[in-house]
Amino acid sequence: MFRRATGLLARPIISSARARTRPFSTDLPATETGDSNFIEAWKKVIPNIDPPKTPLSFMKPRPATPSSIPTKLTVNFVLPYASELASKEVDMIIIPATTGLMGVLPGHVATIAELKPGVMSVHEGNDTTKYFVSSGFAFIHANSFADVIAVEAVPLDHIDQSLVQKGLAEFTQKLSSASTDLEKAEAQIGVDVHSALNAALTG
Repeated sequence: MFRRATGLLARPIISSARARTRPFSTDLPATETGDSNFIEAWKKVIPNIDPPKTPLSFMKPRPATPSSIPTKLTVNFVLPYASELASKEVDMIIIPATTGLMGVLPGHVATIAELKPGVMSVHEGNDTTKYFVSSGFAFIHANSFADVIAVEAVPLDHIDQSLVQKGLAEFTQKLSSASTDLEKAEAQIGVDVHSALNAALTG
C-alpha cells in the first residue's frame, strides 16, 4: 500500500504555467458549437437521411465576457419543475451558500457555490424579492450571468409560519426518538430545513 502511494506521489504534476493557460468556460469564444463527430458518423452510416438534432443544436451561444463591467446582473433561477427567473436583469442577488451569505454583483469573479437552506434575495432598484431555497447550486459566470438551480424554492411571503413551527416541533421529536442512523439523518434534515425557515421568517 505504501509502495503504491509512493508511486502515485512520484508522478509528474502539471506545471502551474500550463494550468494557468486553461481558460474559464466563460472565457471561451461565444460561438455556436455543433456535434461534428456525431454528424460525420451519422453520414457514414445513413447518408440519405439528415441527422437528428442533438442537445447542442438547441443551445444558444454563450454571451461573451464584456470588456467593461455591466450595470446589471443577468439571473436565471430555475427549479426542476419551473423557471422562476429567466434572463432577469437585476442589481444584485444574495444567496445562502454553505460558506455563508454571498452577495453577487455585476462583474463578480467566476464561482460555483453550493446552496444550503436559507433565503435568496433578488434586488432590483428599490424592490427586493425573497425566496426560501432548500438546496442547490449557484453558477456565477465571468460575463455577469448567474445561474441558480434550486431543488425547491418558494417566495418567502407564501410560507405559513405556524406550519413551520409545527413541522419543527415534529422533526425535533422524531430526532429525539430516532433509533437508526437513517431515522436520525431524515429527522436532522427536517430540523435543519425548518430551523432555517423559522429563522428566515422571524429574522
